[in-house]
Amino acid sequence: MSVTLTDVAQRCGLSASTVSRALSDPDKVSAATRERVQRAAREMGYIPNRVARSLSMGRTGTIGLIVPDIANPFFPPIIKAVQQRCAGKDLSVLLADTNEHSADELDRARTMSKQVDGLIMVSPRSPDRRVGEIAALGPTVFVNRHVPEAPSVLIESPDGMRQAVEHLTALGHRRIAYLAGPRRSWSNQQRRTAVAAACAERDAELVEFGPFEPQVQAGVRAADLLHGTGITAVIAYDDLIALGVMARMSERGLRIGVDVSVVGIDDSPLSGVAYPTLTSIHVPCAEAGTAAVDLLLDVLDEVTAEDDPAPLVELETHLVIRGSTGSAPTG
Repeated sequence: MSVTLTDVAQRCGLSASTVSRALSDPDKVSAATRERVQRAAREMGYIPNRVARSLSMGRTGTIGLIVPDIANPFFPPIIKAVQQRCAGKDLSVLLADTNEHSADELDRARTMSKQVDGLIMVSPRSPDRRVGEIAALGPTVFVNRHVPEAPSVLIESPDGMRQAVEHLTALGHRRIAYLAGPRRSWSNQQRRTAVAAACAERDAELVEFGPFEPQVQAGVRAADLLHGTGITAVIAYDDLIALGVMARMSERGLRIGVDVSVVGIDDSPLSGVAYPTLTSIHVPCAEAGTAAVDLLLDVLDEVTAEDDPAPLVELETHLVIRGSTGSAPTG
């Protein structure tokens, strides 16, 4: 006959809920209790039954994760971190991709919310009203979008954008272009504001182009718009757009890092293998995924009281300098 959670609880003289926390989320109990429960479980040969535990708590044991575009290099590190964190908590992940169609986000969230314990929405493109409707469906954590009434994980742009502008102006660049991302993107709004403020502080002229979809081909189109403008430095909404700019300008005979400097955002794996390598603003995607899971589990475990402010985790960005930036051309 298999050993149950109740058997372990009786052996330890503790409640079943305390034993459950000690085994499934050991940080929630004292070190002495944790060691006592885990030792008893080992000695008794207890094997956790995720399905039974989930049913006893009225849960599915599954977390829903919705992203705009699984092919965009920004999202896989978040997805991987969420899956890894959930695996450590004995949870499954149900993943959905809206293919950058903001109109699909609410319907996808409605469908998924019936199958999971809670949702993690990454970079939703929907307007505030619709995002509020998603938050009202049930326990939901938003990543890369500040939703006042719901737990959020924000990737702060100002530091990284300021460092990028300081880097370029120190190299002598006085006319800088910002290639905007999707108009509906919350992070694009934050990045635009941050780069404009940094350029004003450094007395540099900022010229904006876009909006552009986060695709290499959009960067190719942006490069053609930049041709003949006298702009010597470019900050793109993300690495994909930046790589498209580099490819097209190289086709036109311009030397990246010599004739024109290019900065991306995300610090994706592609940035380190491009030629020349791409200077990029590092975005802590993996940390964001881990933090989102922890926030959602806190909500599910009712760690946060209903009248408390919605939890907010803020993660900082920083510049990684590589070969695509150099001194402004003279003459």
